[in-house]
Amino acid sequence: MMEGREQRRRPRKLLRWMAMQCLCSGEQAVRVDELAQANGEVELQANNAGIQEAELSLQEGGSLNYKEARALLAKVEYQRGHVEEALRMLNGINIPAMIPDVKISITRLVRAQPDSGYPPMSLHSVNLIMETIYLKTIALRDLGKFKEAAEQCSTILDVIESALPEGLPANFGDGSNFNATICSAVKLLPEVWKLEDSPPEALLSYRRALLRNWNLDAKTIGTIQKEFAIFLLYSGCEACTPALRPQSHGSFVPENNFEEAILLLMILLMKFNLGRLERDPTVMHHLTFALSMSGRLKPLATQFEKLLPSVLHSREWMYNVALCYLAEEDDLTALNLLKMILRFGEDSSCIKELLLTSKICSENGACAEEGVSYARRALVSLNGGCDQLEVVADLLLGILLSHHARYALSGTARDTQQREALEVLRVAGKKMQPRDYKVLYNLSLENAEQRKLEAAASYAKKLLKLENGSELKSWLLIARIMSAQKQFKNAESIVNAALDQTEKWCHVDLLQTKAKIQAANGQFKKAIETYMQLLAVIELRTKSFSSGILVLQGSKDDRSRETETWYDLALVYLSLSQWRDAELCILKIKAINSYSPLAYHATGKLHEARGFLKEALGAYSTALDLEPKHVPSLISAAVALRQLGGRPLPAARTFLTDALRLDRTNHVACFNLGLTYEDEGGSSSALEAAECFETAALLEETAPLELFR
Repeated sequence: MMEGREQRRRPRKLLRWMAMQCLCSGEQAVRVDELAQANGEVELQANNAGIQEAELSLQEGGSLNYKEARALLAKVEYQRGHVEEALRMLNGINIPAMIPDVKISITRLVRAQPDSGYPPMSLHSVNLIMETIYLKTIALRDLGKFKEAAEQCSTILDVIESALPEGLPANFGDGSNFNATICSAVKLLPEVWKLEDSPPEALLSYRRALLRNWNLDAKTIGTIQKEFAIFLLYSGCEACTPALRPQSHGSFVPENNFEEAILLLMILLMKFNLGRLERDPTVMHHLTFALSMSGRLKPLATQFEKLLPSVLHSREWMYNVALCYLAEEDDLTALNLLKMILRFGEDSSCIKELLLTSKICSENGACAEEGVSYARRALVSLNGGCDQLEVVADLLLGILLSHHARYALSGTARDTQQREALEVLRVAGKKMQPRDYKVLYNLSLENAEQRKLEAAASYAKKLLKLENGSELKSWLLIARIMSAQKQFKNAESIVNAALDQTEKWCHVDLLQTKAKIQAANGQFKKAIETYMQLLAVIELRTKSFSSGILVLQGSKDDRSRETETWYDLALVYLSLSQWRDAELCILKIKAINSYSPLAYHATGKLHEARGFLKEALGAYSTALDLEPKHVPSLISAAVALRQLGGRPLPAARTFLTDALRLDRTNHVACFNLGLTYEDEGGSSSALEAAECFETAALLEETAPLELFR
């Protein structure tokens, strides 16, 4: 008997709990509690008969109508995990028939007209219908019926937009779950459209959520803004320009996905800085990606600089800003920021900063000595900890030592640094697993610059095989090595193979090398044809760049490349004694840049070929006034001075020593310096001359047609 009473109490307890948890309304909870006492036993069974009996029991109490009772029980079934049963019960409620009354009720409740002619629903009834629609939405979503779920969810927002075109008032729905239901629907709609794999609808849902007033709290708005930005960046759906209301003059309207995502993320950062939202580090990560992909690194640096100190650790902040400036080719600012980090941080925790600083120094010869110290510090800090990072550090150290050797004050110091550079690069080559093309390239390059051409060619061939011919600079390097070995036919074959495997836009360097190989091999007419092809490619690239088509990084340098091509072509015509054609080439150079030292050097060579040495010297002097470090003009001026006589030998010697200081492997300068010493006479000068002739002969044997680097 006691067991029977206990069994009869359980349904009443369950019903009281259901009402308290599901309806979330104090008034309704009291009514359901009274109903439970009046009805006695209510058996909630999962089968249809049990559900119908429960519905009838709730209705007979006089406090809940059929729709309310069915919605309540559907929620219970959903909470039990019976999603299909909950959906079946919800389908029994004619929701569309209630929508007009809901709209009218919301409008009149907002306007405080509860006693108007048409009796509206109470706020509780409106809230219950909204909860019912939302419950049906999540039930459909859980069953994989995403499109139907999205349509149901959209119904909630359609009702609000129709009833309140200006949006929800700030305090409407206080004391109920109405605002929470609307907030959940606003957040859920784009997510359901994404599950349906309908990016355009998801995009419209995000904009709908952000451009209308749903009375959302700041945290929810921030969440939606972040999710929308992520969707714009990574979904692959190209968004159309948002149809915003008329903007004031000067306001920014995004024109594509990246601009809209960047705008949203910057708004979030501003909220973090103002303390309106709790900071989220991932926002900065997404903004970094967006601005990096759009190529706008200076604005990214500005955003980092605006961050409050608490948002990022000072070292991380400076490192990220340095990366931004480095990408914008402001190496000096980046280097100074990295030095600040290394000044106050422990080397063991600053490996990436040490390596990045070394890399920047390796690209600036003036900082080579300083870069060597940073690379050594990185190696000491690694201490065998990571082979891959040690390979990077060794590679950078080898490059830096090679750069530093060029600025050495003595031959002994230069030789020592060159030997160490090669040794360090070899160590990096032994450690690399698998083979690293950067290490192989620099091993080949360093051997070539030290005129160890057999070793250089061996590394270059391994590199070409490793890359499968995909890198232009590797083709150029091996062609230049073969030209230094005086294997002009093989060098031209290499260039032709590269031309076959690369796009026409990339042919500028290859055609220039090919023309020089042909000219050096005495094939002047073929060289002229190749130069004409080169000029055609440059013109096409220049037109593409000027019309807004950025074909390749470096297209801005095509004008200077065109100047060099006309200069080289002028020298070929001079070799053929075609003075008029050479003059036309010089005029072309001056049309591009009237202050180009190449134009005046070519003019000097033309005068010299015609026997006008004074005019030639004047042209060379003008070229040096424009560019004091122009090596060909220094050499030509010295030669002209010697040929003019009058013993202006000290001036000629000065020009030649300056040329060798700038290019110590220039065999022409070295040979002419020997001639100058020979002209001076005397035993010491004779020894100097002999040494210069010997060095010039060795350099000429291994001289490439173009610089290796």
